[in-house]
Amino acid sequence: MDDLLEIAAALLPGARLDRAVRAPDGNIHDVLLIPGVAAVRVSKRPLAAATMPRRVETLRRLASGGLPFRVPEPLTPVTMFGDRAAVAVSWIDGAGLPAGTGSVAQIAEALEAVRSVPLDDDLLTVLDGRPEGRHWSEIIETDIVSRLPSRWRDEVRRRLDAALALEPVPDALVHGDLSGSNIHWSPDGKLLGILDWDLAMPGDPALDAALMSWHGWETVRRAVPAETYRRARTWDALLGVEHLVACMNGRPMTSPDGFVRAVVPWLESTS
Repeated sequence: MDDLLEIAAALLPGARLDRAVRAPDGNIHDVLLIPGVAAVRVSKRPLAAATMPRRVETLRRLASGGLPFRVPEPLTPVTMFGDRAAVAVSWIDGAGLPAGTGSVAQIAEALEAVRSVPLDDDLLTVLDGRPEGRHWSEIIETDIVSRLPSRWRDEVRRRLDAALALEPVPDALVHGDLSGSNIHWSPDGKLLGILDWDLAMPGDPALDAALMSWHGWETVRRAVPAETYRRARTWDALLGVEHLVACMNGRPMTSPDGFVRAVVPWLESTS
């Protein structure tokens, strides 16, 4: 906590930090929340430090796009503190919905708001990493399946084939982590803002629909067209959509063993 406070003080001189709290641990960044002022994001690993400028530019371009919700806007340049990169972004009021809650109308509104963001060339320039890496299916086939317990290998290959057999759809903006605390609502249910765009990419909007299963699959089913729901269930069945999106958009598989340690309990829990 002390190191985050020191970084926050350097980025935001004069800001009061007595109410600052550390957010629950994330996979990519440590985050210090300064209510009403900012959130300070600090990279945890070298890859996160290297990609932070690109992620911050994504926020900048989204924030300038006239969206019907707020996104965290960069308040400072990306700054290095030793081998860690840090940036302060604007505070967004509201709060996320607890698991299993949320109306059909709310889930439909959030999904449509993200799906409808125009994927213009400026945004795609910073968002589309697919040309830079391997296809996600190759990562799963070569890096993941061989590491799974033998009883799961054929089944996951079958699920991979089902996902690859989905009819292609036009790319839309996919948030990649669209649930829980990343969607902020007002007390009366108005969509205020969407946070944490680290996994954003162009892709099938059904991926975000699957991530909304945080609020209950029945709610998702009623909030989206039947075909979107079918695709969402197919994506999720592969490895759990929250794991799957981490393989997409050209992202390297930096720790396949760690990935498998996370995936196997999910497979076991859904069998």
